[in-house]
Amino acid sequence: MRPIYIIGGQHKKTRTAEWNQHEKAVILKLDMDTKQLIDRFEYISPPEVGPKEDHSIVFKAGTVKGNTLYVCTEREVLIYSLPNMKQIGYVSIPCFNDVHHVRPAPNGNYHVVTTGLDMVVEVDKTGKLVHAWNVLQLPPWQRFSPKKDYRKVLTTKPHQSHPNYVFHLGNEIWATRCLQRDAICLTNPTKRIDIGGAYIHDGVLFGDTLYFTRVDGHVVIADVKTLSVKKEFDLNQWTSGNKKLGWCRGIKVLDEHTVIVGFTRARPTNNPLDGNHANIMQGETLPTRIACYDLKQGKILWECDLERYHFNVVFSIHCENG
Repeated sequence: MRPIYIIGGQHKKTRTAEWNQHEKAVILKLDMDTKQLIDRFEYISPPEVGPKEDHSIVFKAGTVKGNTLYVCTEREVLIYSLPNMKQIGYVSIPCFNDVHHVRPAPNGNYHVVTTGLDMVVEVDKTGKLVHAWNVLQLPPWQRFSPKKDYRKVLTTKPHQSHPNYVFHLGNEIWATRCLQRDAICLTNPTKRIDIGGAYIHDGVLFGDTLYFTRVDGHVVIADVKTLSVKKEFDLNQWTSGNKKLGWCRGIKVLDEHTVIVGFTRARPTNNPLDGNHANIMQGETLPTRIACYDLKQGKILWECDLERYHFNVVFSIHCENG
């Protein structure tokens, strides 16, 4: 048995906007070989960390390091031990708004992408704010107040950058920027990887290569030494039929050529980001699922429908031990 963890959530039966469409955060544990469900973990945030208005509760992108899973809701960071999914840590602080990703820092703190404030922040295990980086190289609190509890704010959109993933290259801290379609080094802003095309997600390091997903169904790989794109793969070309792939986000690299990619069934929303990619929303869309691809051979190896497990949105994909 080879367990794989799918991070995301379950939709509400009725929803009108991107920021209130998710009913609960969900993690699926699947057997990668049989594609059968091993376990399903649900989580609902306590009311004191959210706004009074109807809002989403969903797990966004996480990180696995060793036998520890670091994951976030839009306003919290939660840490679980694997494989028993026992909660061993929790942080929620006022600057958490639309949090998209968390990664453990080398010093034991957490690097957290607080997308609603266009920031990446470093917090310690007690919830102390250690450092804040505005991803547009502006003073961190130029647009926002350090005294305001942004967990209570339903949305701060429109965002100016919409960072959605943090990764490390050596001692450097990097973040992907959805609206700028790039990745930028926060600790040395002269360094940048221009990805281009549609909006991007992820930033998964495998050897000397970074793997990014684009919401239009492309996987882009970049060299960490040259900080340039090496190859781009259009997964749409390897899918039979005329159905849309859906919102492409979340990638697990198994080896140099084999990747598992997440797709979320595209539905009309009031999300201003979606309007710039209307082609993803048009026509019949495939269900929310994960799919495994051989990038070298240019073919799909297998796919797994996740909606049968009442799972509607994918944010990240992980195996045990990283």
